[in-house]
Formats: sequence, C-alpha cells, structure tokens
Amino acid sequence: MCNLGTKKYIDLFAGCGGLSLGLHLSGWKGAFAIEKSPFAFETLRHNLINNKQHFDWPDWLECKEHDICKVIDDHREHLQLLRGKIDLVAGGPPCQGFSMAGKRVEEDVRNKLVYSYIEFIELVQPRLILFENVKGFTYAFKKQNGDVESDPYSKIVVEKLEFLGYNIKAKVVDFSEYGVPQRRKRFILVGVLNNKLGSNKKASVFFEKINSLKKQFLNEKGLKQINTVEDAISDLLQSNGTVPCPDRKRFCAGIYSEQKTNYQKFMRKGYAEDKAVPDSHSFAHHNNETISVFSALLNEYPVKNKRIENKERDTWNIKKRGIIILDAKGLSPTLTTHPDDYIHYSEPRILTVREYARIQTFPDWYEIKKKYTTGGKLRKIEVPRYTQIGNAIPPLFAELAGLALKDI
Repeated sequence: MCNLGTKKYIDLFAGCGGLSLGLHLSGWKGAFAIEKSPFAFETLRHNLINNKQHFDWPDWLECKEHDICKVIDDHREHLQLLRGKIDLVAGGPPCQGFSMAGKRVEEDVRNKLVYSYIEFIELVQPRLILFENVKGFTYAFKKQNGDVESDPYSKIVVEKLEFLGYNIKAKVVDFSEYGVPQRRKRFILVGVLNNKLGSNKKASVFFEKINSLKKQFLNEKGLKQINTVEDAISDLLQSNGTVPCPDRKRFCAGIYSEQKTNYQKFMRKGYAEDKAVPDSHSFAHHNNETISVFSALLNEYPVKNKRIENKERDTWNIKKRGIIILDAKGLSPTLTTHPDDYIHYSEPRILTVREYARIQTFPDWYEIKKKYTTGGKLRKIEVPRYTQIGNAIPPLFAELAGLALKDI
C-alpha cells in the first residue's frame, strides 16, 4: 500500500508533461508516464524526470517513450501487481479525432486508444481516475447519410468505468474560469473506486472542491481569476529587441522586458532572474507580403478573436484557411497545434512557442525540446514544440485538480 503521505499516480498519454507538472506542483509523486512521441517525451524527461526527479520509475519499464498498447501487451502482470499501490491514473487519449476544430474523423485510429485506456484501468485498478479530453468527446459522430450514432465516446467510457466499479462524474470545464488566459473547454471525468475511499466519497466532490479551492489557490499565487492575453505575454514583445536564437540556427529570439503583471512575475519565477532570453522564444521568418497583410489586419480589421475565413479571406489577401487576431484585453481562443492560426495582438507575426506556453500556463523554467515546427509527411509522426504545447493540459488547472484530488 502507498504511504499515506505520498500520493502516487500514473500519467497516460502524458505529452510534454502539462498534467504531470501540475500534479508535481500539488504534491503528487509520479510512478511513471506513458507517451508515444519521442519529441514530447524528451520535454517531459528533461523537466520532470532529469531536473525534478519527479518519477519513481519502475525497473521493469524502460524510461523512454512507449505505446500504451505495447505496454499492456508486454507488462500485463507487472500492471496487475500495481493494484492497491496506485492512487490515481490521470490523462486522456489523443483528441484529434474528436476535436471540433479538426476534421473530426470517427475512423481515426487514435480514437480507439480509449479502449486501451479502459483496459489499463482494469489492470491497475487505481483508487482515483482523472480523464481529460476535448468537448467534442461528448458528441456523437454523424454518419455519411446524416444519421447520428446513438452513443458518443464519453457515454461509452462512463459506462465501462462504472462496470469496473467506479463512481463517475463528468463535466465540461472552461479552464479560463481557473486563471488560464484562454477559453479552453475540456471534458473532465473523475472516478472513485467503490469501497476504496469510503461509501460517502463520490466523484462529484472533485468539482465542488476545485470551485471551493479556486479563490485561495489563485490568491496565494498572486493571480486573478481572469487573466488576459496581455497579462500573459506583454513582456515578450519582439520590439524589446532580439538576439541570435540559442537553439535554432538562422532565427532570432526575443528578450525579456520588465515584468508588467503578477501573471508574468509568476511565470518567470525561478528562471528569468538570471536569464535575458526566454526559452523557446524564437520568432518566425515572415516574408514581406505576410507582414504587410498582418499589419493591415492589426490596423484595420474591426474585430478581435473572430476567425477571418471564407470570402473575407480574399478581401484581406489571406492565403490560409482562416486566421484570428488576438485581443490584448481578452482571453485567447483555444490554442490549437497550428501556430499560424493566430496573429499577435500588437505585432505583425504569429506567436512564439514561449508565448504559446505562457497562455497554456507553463512556467518559463519549463523548457520545450526538439524541433520547433515540422511539415509534409512528418506531420503524422513528429510532435514539434508548438504541437506539444497546443496538446497539453494547462499546468495551472492540473495543479488545482491535484489539490482537489488529494482532498478527496
């Protein structure tokens, strides 16, 4: 059994570590994490495995990227031996096939990882479950003839987990209500294994806890409940000056200005005291035509945070499918894995990886690794820096969730 003072968890589909970082900051201890991408795992390894020694990695599992299906096939007996020793299994399968922002393809093979997740839960039988996915996870898929399938994946997951003996509560949560400067709505499911935490412990307690703890949690960090894009990134302007990028040849990186908000002070804590150049703050190479289009939009387009698409694209000479001008005084729309979907609120350029990370509440000391971008056929197999951050759970919300789960 776990020491009562040490709550231990496993992170599935861990990505670059947003959920693990939040759980680390709230006092949990990782057993191990499963992530298929070597790019995302390298970021997780650098920050939480090597630098923070956050995981008690088992001898039977090599400390590297893994496919969950292979882990289940190769280590079924080891996973069963973890029963009674794991307090929480956290994480959710890849969301691309469910996302309303994408093509939403039911046959996307990544959707089937939901069943691997269920099988993993059945083998390990953790006391608690924290499952996250996009809001589209709650919608049924439409068939080609227009008919709608009866059961969305969210219902399938709830029914299967209840069959395994879990009390389940699920809601769509808007992370912007918890200090994240971004309207990011996500399906959050919590499960409590019956007869393990007492008959009075229901999963619904989690959602009561995150709301009752929220005000004090943010106050202690000096943060407002609602933080704007400007609050998050106004100290990272290109106009501050540039230097050669330390980890990206033939690109320039930005430097810090003075801290302007409590949010920036919080993000820079533990890193910026002795460094002038933020990690992963490399600016894109825009051609003159692109800069001209972006400048015209910043100066003349009347609406912020509205996707410019369809016929308007031609009017403004926009080459891609659509684009959004960020609102300095508002919340960011949900960040996707496509950085060229957004124009900075005051400069004719897209966001940097560090600005992405700021809006996703990754602190500046959390260094993002491997390629900045990728293209062509490599898009299907590589997870570059922008994608790592765009896919992540905001660590600030994950930390609050970790505190609520510990209370349970």
